[in-house]
Amino acid sequence: MKDILGTALLDYFHGNYTEDILTETNISEEDELPLPYLFRSFSDMPPLEKKALKLAKGKILNISCGTGSHALYLQEKGFEVTAIETSKGAVEVCKLRGVKNVKKIELLQYSEEKFDTILMLMNGTGIFEKLENVHEYLQYLKSLLNEGGQILIDSSDLKYMYDEGEDGSIWIPADRYYGELEFTMKYKGMLSETFNWLYLDERIFENACEAANLNFKIMSRGENFDYLAKLY
Repeated sequence: MKDILGTALLDYFHGNYTEDILTETNISEEDELPLPYLFRSFSDMPPLEKKALKLAKGKILNISCGTGSHALYLQEKGFEVTAIETSKGAVEVCKLRGVKNVKKIELLQYSEEKFDTILMLMNGTGIFEKLENVHEYLQYLKSLLNEGGQILIDSSDLKYMYDEGEDGSIWIPADRYYGELEFTMKYKGMLSETFNWLYLDERIFENACEAANLNFKIMSRGENFDYLAKLY
C-alpha cells in the first residue's frame, strides 16, 4: 500500500511543501488535510487535545502518533512515552523531530508492555474501522493497561452530516452504521486504496465499553459533535 501520509509528512519536514493531502469519503466531497496542521504545537491544538494531554499520566502509549506532536509535548513534560504508527514515513518524521521511542507496528501486534495511559486522538476510534471490530479492539486495549490505567480517546457523532427530517430524525444508511466511512487520500498524483474509518456516537460507544467491562466517561465536548472520553 502506498504510504501517502508518510510521503507528504516527509516532504513537509524537508521543506518540499507544495500541496496538501486531499481526502474524500463515501458521504462527502473532496477536502484538504493541511500538512502544517499535522505539525502543530500545543498552543495550536484544539481544546479536546489539550484536555487529553493534561489528563495523561504515568507511562504513556500514543497510538497512531502521526508526526509525534502529542508525544513530543508529553516527553517535554517528563513522561515516558511509547509512540506507534503504521506509516513508515510518519515514523521517520517522528524520529527526526525527536520522539525518543517510536515503532512502526499495528496496534493489534503490539504487546510488549503495559501502560498507565493510552492516548488515541484525531478521531481515535477511526482505527477500529467498523462497528463490528470495536469489541475486539477494546478488549485488546484493556489488556495493555496497568491496574488503574486509562484510555483517552476522541471521536465524533456524524449525524450532522446526514439530512434531517421535519421531525428531527436523520436519514441514515440502511446497510451500515452511519459512522462507518470509506476514505481515500490523494497526494501529488498518488491515490490510496480505499480504507475504512469509524466515528462513534456517545451512546453506542458507551454500550460497547460496558460490554467490554470498561467504564466510559465524557471528559469534554467540542463544538461539532466531537467529544473526549476516558475509558477505565
